[in-house]
Amino acid sequence: MTKKYPPQQFLNRELGLLEFNRRVLAQAENPNIPPLERLKYLCIVSSNLDEFFEIRVAGLKEQIKLGVESSGPDGMAAPSILRRVRDQAHQIIEKQYLIFNKDLTPTLAQCGVHFLRRTHWNEAQSAWVKDYFMREVMPVLTPIGLDPSHPFPRVLNKSLNFAVELDGKDAFGRNSAKAIVQAPRMLPRTILMPPEISGCEYGFVFLSSILHAHVGELFSGMEVMGCFQFRVTRNSDLFVDEEEVKNLRISLQGELPQRHFGDAVRLEVADNCTPEMADFLLQQFDLKPDDLYRVHGPVNLVRLMRIPDEVNRDDLKFPTFVPGTPPSLQKKGADMFKLIRKGDVLLHHPYQSFRPVIDFIQQASTDPQVVAIKQTIYRTGADSALMEALITAAQGGKEVTVVVELLARFDEEANINWASRLEQAGAHVVYGVVGHKTHAKMVMIIRREDGKLRRYVHLGTGNYHPRTAKLYTDFGLFTCNEEICSDVNQVFVQLTGLGKSSKLLHLWQSPFSLHSQVIKSIQNEAKLAKAGKVAHIIAKMNALLEPEIIQELYEASKAGVKIELIIRGVCALRPGVPGLSENITVRSIIGRFLEHTRIFYFRNNLAHDVYLSSADWMDRNFFRRIEACFPLLDPRLKKRVIEEGLKVYLQDNCQAWDMNSEGGWTLKTSRAVEKCAQKTLLESLASKPAVTAE
Repeated sequence: MTKKYPPQQFLNRELGLLEFNRRVLAQAENPNIPPLERLKYLCIVSSNLDEFFEIRVAGLKEQIKLGVESSGPDGMAAPSILRRVRDQAHQIIEKQYLIFNKDLTPTLAQCGVHFLRRTHWNEAQSAWVKDYFMREVMPVLTPIGLDPSHPFPRVLNKSLNFAVELDGKDAFGRNSAKAIVQAPRMLPRTILMPPEISGCEYGFVFLSSILHAHVGELFSGMEVMGCFQFRVTRNSDLFVDEEEVKNLRISLQGELPQRHFGDAVRLEVADNCTPEMADFLLQQFDLKPDDLYRVHGPVNLVRLMRIPDEVNRDDLKFPTFVPGTPPSLQKKGADMFKLIRKGDVLLHHPYQSFRPVIDFIQQASTDPQVVAIKQTIYRTGADSALMEALITAAQGGKEVTVVVELLARFDEEANINWASRLEQAGAHVVYGVVGHKTHAKMVMIIRREDGKLRRYVHLGTGNYHPRTAKLYTDFGLFTCNEEICSDVNQVFVQLTGLGKSSKLLHLWQSPFSLHSQVIKSIQNEAKLAKAGKVAHIIAKMNALLEPEIIQELYEASKAGVKIELIIRGVCALRPGVPGLSENITVRSIIGRFLEHTRIFYFRNNLAHDVYLSSADWMDRNFFRRIEACFPLLDPRLKKRVIEEGLKVYLQDNCQAWDMNSEGGWTLKTSRAVEKCAQKTLLESLASKPAVTAE
């Protein structure tokens, strides 16, 4: 594609991702959010940054290492991006620990949740800690003294480790000045001390504090001069040679163990680490001083995510709720097929329950009239009622075909395990198309009714993952519309067989038609605007990066089309630039639930076209993935999505961030009546009374 606009019209992806994490970090800083939820946001930032370094920073370093000089649409070269990324990441991490130490820790302490620091233990607490160390910790530790016969050990990705400085000679007369202690992953990183010892309702001790206090027990007769916790982040992108691979599952199984030992990209150390030890560690991991991140506190904040689950205090968390269920589905054991025949059914998660999706597949697995089930799986988790239902169906003699995406990042192992179990049960397991991740969310059930075969379909914007369905906002559609079902069938044929792609009646599909159809719809709005008609585009997604789509949006804006974008994460488009994008606004909603829905609305001269999709507007979704984008044909459901999925978010004045043309974000505040999209949807769709989470 020939670039139509100069690089300065595009924003950088990596810097945009860091801006997203700043918005999440603002949630951890917000005093109006319950304190244990604020702690979760803090941990989410750590988890996000881990993946950012494992994938994005690792990719930049690889480009520099290979001397790749090409740049993205923004024109920035890898060395320049990496310098800015390091600066921004250091700022975010410094603020993160400032919030943890100066704000969250005191706030939680006032609520009876304490982090008991080593320097403040009393005699009874110290005795309890020592006993815990001798019973639970010391037996599983393996200290490694560094000498010619004991080189620096292989350190697992993101594991907790301690560098120990020693003085003296050991039993063999060796005079080793350094040792490494690796904390086994099976050990909890936070330990709840009994209330009668801690003196408070919830008193937590960091494993790092316990190890620090008693590391000398591991080096009898030697003096510990210093003990410094550290953590290394490694390149975690898997390499599978798609031209050479003969069996994707076997190739992937061979590659997965190496993820823990990829090239180092970041070193985190506690702030008490001496410059000499920090330099030594940097040398061991072949890192530069810019790759060093000193933190004031535990180096593995992400492991504090379990604390809210251990604290039984509802007043310190978001109010619990019961996801709602449409009236037609509320009857226990409701016949899903009978209900779908009466009309399309739309579910809005997590406000509405994911249970009907599970019921749909479970009923199909045991229904004697069901002859076949086909499903795509991207992420489903290690424990899944849906997968168990498919196994039951296969064992019962039904034709079960499952397209498992083995390259779903960080879910590869779970997906490999499910693929093996499904095959053992007699299901047909397909790994999609090499070079194109299968990201579409589709289930098709074929049932014999009145001597004929009838197809039923579920299409969604989110994964078939019961746990994340309680945390992510997504839409799911049940339909037996024959034309939609025919399209879905064609996609399954492409995934499992061979042959040319055929034109679909309603679905837009990547990598064949989604990109061109989105462009065509944008251009149609521009054409209507030029003809003096009202033209309007609203699009909600996780990310907007694809250059040609951005250019078409610029053209539509210049033609007078009103364009409202709701982008949760990174957006490379610059809104509000005079003469270019003054008719485009971009906002991001950061709240209790992760905004995951993809909705594309085109006014189309009052036709009000509404599409739901598994795809964001990114290069990978358009060209390197199999995606499904499907229309809502029922006017009633179309109106619901416009109201619940778009308008309520455009009216939000509590959790909405507005983006400026430089890529900066400002939290929208208003003195008017509070309008919070997620709160509004909870009140209107969740069951009442809100007693317990499902």
